Amino acid sequence: LRPGRFDRQVLVDRPDRAGREQILRVHARGVPLDDDVDLRVLSSRTPGFAGADLANLVNEAALLAARREKDKVSMADFSEAIDRVIAGLEKKSRIITDEEKRRVAFHEVGHALAGHLAGGDETIHKISIIPRGMAALGYTMQLPTEERYLMTEGSIRSKLVGILGGRAAEEVVFGEPSTGAHNDLEKATDIARAMVTEYGMSESIGPVQVSSERRPMFLGGREGPGGFRMGRDVGEELSNAIDAEIRRIVEDALIAAKRLLRDNHESLERIADALFEREVLEGPELEELLREARAKHQERIERKRDSQAAE
Repeated sequence: LRPGRFDRQVLVDRPDRAGREQILRVHARGVPLDDDVDLRVLSSRTPGFAGADLANLVNEAALLAARREKDKVSMADFSEAIDRVIAGLEKKSRIITDEEKRRVAFHEVGHALAGHLAGGDETIHKISIIPRGMAALGYTMQLPTEERYLMTEGSIRSKLVGILGGRAAEEVVFGEPSTGAHNDLEKATDIARAMVTEYGMSESIGPVQVSSERRPMFLGGREGPGGFRMGRDVGEELSNAIDAEIRRIVEDALIAAKRLLRDNHESLERIADALFEREVLEGPELEELLREARAKHQERIERKRDSQAAE
């Protein structure tokens, strides 16, 4: 890749929202679409999808419409197809007890409510407790409100609160966590590690890059065999400090999530009960429930502020 060899390098990245809309229009040319289908909305609900993923989405939606003996593919078909692509097929044969179903409902609502009240940048589009894929007993679909290429430290910490909201809800309501939060802990730990070792978002470690991971490098930089960045050696003392800081960041996010859910226990109960009964919450109903919860949360904050000012 030195000058005089391959001088020009073209990076083919995943498409942005406008690109996804154009790709969807290409794949939807031969598909009869209902009047309620909005490809712009679909493009905003598919962040991270590559061209092949979008082609698969259109095919899945068309198959669903055909199985339902419909002449045109509707927005509901596309919505179900997105769920299939992201979370897998519904497992209607997987029977779970009402006790497990109730726990899953609180877990998923915990994700949504904690992330929403923490001031996250993502919109809650759907909460479901219908088992899907190999192991998922439920999922919460959160999508960014707009295309973003940078995240502030505050946004990342709010995201951590939402990720750990499921475990927090289980601890607040049932007094102990379950194994259902194992993937959440993995995600939260990975994000916290990146904050400490890559983004310099730790006061104790400082604004330095101490990552020793071997990451692929395609555009410039010091490379080792196989096109990987040469990692820095990290001493035992610094390594222990990094581990302690990662643990602190994750624990702080979990504490913040539990505090939010305890303070808004009434909203947590109301939304979880609705999810337990309907199994899926989305659209205007979900928006209204979250809007009411946020309004009550703001009222509580203002009353506390007024009380402190009076003292």
